[in-house]
Amino acid sequence: MELRKPESFDIFFYSRFPVQISRLGKEHITWANNPCVTNQIMTPCDVFINHRGIDTKRTLAGLLNYHLSSRLNLRPFLDSKNMKPGDRLFDKIDAAIRKCKIGIAVFSPQYCNSYFCLHELALLMESKKRVIPVFCNVKPSQLRVKDNGVCPQYEIERFSWALEEAKYTVGLTFDSSKADWSEFLRDASDAVMQNLLEVEGEHEYQQEQCQ
Repeated sequence: MELRKPESFDIFFYSRFPVQISRLGKEHITWANNPCVTNQIMTPCDVFINHRGIDTKRTLAGLLNYHLSSRLNLRPFLDSKNMKPGDRLFDKIDAAIRKCKIGIAVFSPQYCNSYFCLHELALLMESKKRVIPVFCNVKPSQLRVKDNGVCPQYEIERFSWALEEAKYTVGLTFDSSKADWSEFLRDASDAVMQNLLEVEGEHEYQQEQCQ
């Protein structure tokens, strides 16, 4: 099955990564259309999108998920799109993180108020995944883990460590009041493709060393 013809906004990415996008996309299409795969819900995803739903699900995170899947034929994981009633939160999300190739952490004003956001970020870091930070309507210096007396101390320390790791990683910024959405999608997609290619290159090198 051939990849569909890229539309206007996609031409930039196909021109920069023609072979790589085709390879990643065809792997996804082959799996999705394999009649032998009927009930494998948990297939490894390319990109895990870590975000605060009430801040970005209907805007930045949702649009990014759509662009990566529909435009670039990648396999992103967004909880509201990849989970169904009956799924156990930690089982499904933790498995997706451990099997993903890279992560995107979309930081927003209410991000640090969510236990799940911080848990996902910590697991991404503990799993040594590459994480692309996106600071949406918030500055890195404004992100702090708050001790509300509910989480045990070791969790607070775990979350704080992961947050500091992300804050000192080169990322993208997005101000919804004045940002150019198409420019953001281009930059984010470029970063995703570059990191995916580097991760796959490292994996291939490790396999060659083991032979």
